[in-house]
Formats: sequence, C-alpha cells, structure tokens
Amino acid sequence: MTATRRAAALALLIGLALVVRGPGGAPRAASAAGPEGTVTWALHVTLASRWLDPAETEALATPFMVLYAIHDALVKPMPAGPTTSSLAESWSASKDGRTYEFVLRKGARFHDGEPVTADDVKFSFDRYKGAAAKLLKDRVSEVQVVDPGRVRFHLKEPWPDFMTFYGTTASGAGWIVPRKYVEKVGDDGFTKAPVAIV
Repeated sequence: MTATRRAAALALLIGLALVVRGPGGAPRAASAAGPEGTVTWALHVTLASRWLDPAETEALATPFMVLYAIHDALVKPMPAGPTTSSLAESWSASKDGRTYEFVLRKGARFHDGEPVTADDVKFSFDRYKGAAAKLLKDRVSEVQVVDPGRVRFHLKEPWPDFMTFYGTTASGAGWIVPRKYVEKVGDDGFTKAPVAIV
C-alpha cells in the first residue's frame, strides 16, 4: 500500500470512528448538529487494504480493529457480552439446533443511505472467504431471506458453536456489507472505498 493510500485509509478510519454508538453498539440516530466529542483511533500497525473488507478477515485481532471502526455485524463481542446485539435486534435458535433466525434492527442504514436488509446479510455470508469460511460453509446448508428484516440460517446438523464462529471474532462472517454497492463497484472498488454502516 502506498503512503498516499495508507494516509487516505487512516483518514477514512478516523472519520468513520466518529460515529456515535448507542447501547449494545447500535447506531444512534444522527442529530442535526451531528455527533459530539472526539474519538481518536490509533493503530500500532501499518494498515492492510484487505482489512477494509470483512470478506477477507483473517484469524487475527488486528483486522477487527478496522472492522469495529468501519463496519458492523449482526452480533459481536462488546462490553455487554461475547455476542451482543448490533445489527440484529434479536436472534433465536430452533429447539433442534439446526436453524438460527435473526431479526434486523429497524432503521439501520449504510452511510450511502441504503437500508441494511436480510439480502445484505445473505450476500455477505455467501462472499465471505476469510478465517473459518470453509468450516461455516460446510455446516450451513442455506441462508434464507425470510423478508427484508429477517434472515434464517439452516444448518446441516446441530452445531452448538455456530454463534461462536458467526457472532464473535472467530471469523468475520457476521460483518455485513451492502450488496448493491459491492456489486456495482466490485471487490477491488469496495476495498478502495468501503461503505460503512451509520
């Protein structure tokens, strides 16, 4: 990565880190005056451009510093717990342990104004190729878009560790990107100009 791209990526991270989060990591509605205060986000490493795309997440803590600053996940580790609601308002597992359903938080939007939908969740999972991708995809038989605000993961067999691999830093599979934008600009275009969630 050139010095110019590193500087641009760092400026993007700092700017996007200013988004104010509410309880449980949920985005707060922006007021007319905008967020108050200052957030300083410092990294002790040189940024890798692949860290700007959740689909490329490695099994290291470092990429998650970038993901937390730019993107959001259905559930993720937060001070409230290891699987804290974020883009998912709620989630449930079937009694047989083969189906997990997520209800999306109403009003969640990407910074380009597009709403976060169940289609974005399915798309993000389908394109994921980072840490634990093979394990997840070998165990998930289908991701079903029930309606724009609800998505269901069907497993081939009960797997008690599904939420560990999907909803924690064991993988980046639960971090959501905007389908329409990624399809428009391509993977390289998304890495150069990622769209965050506000």
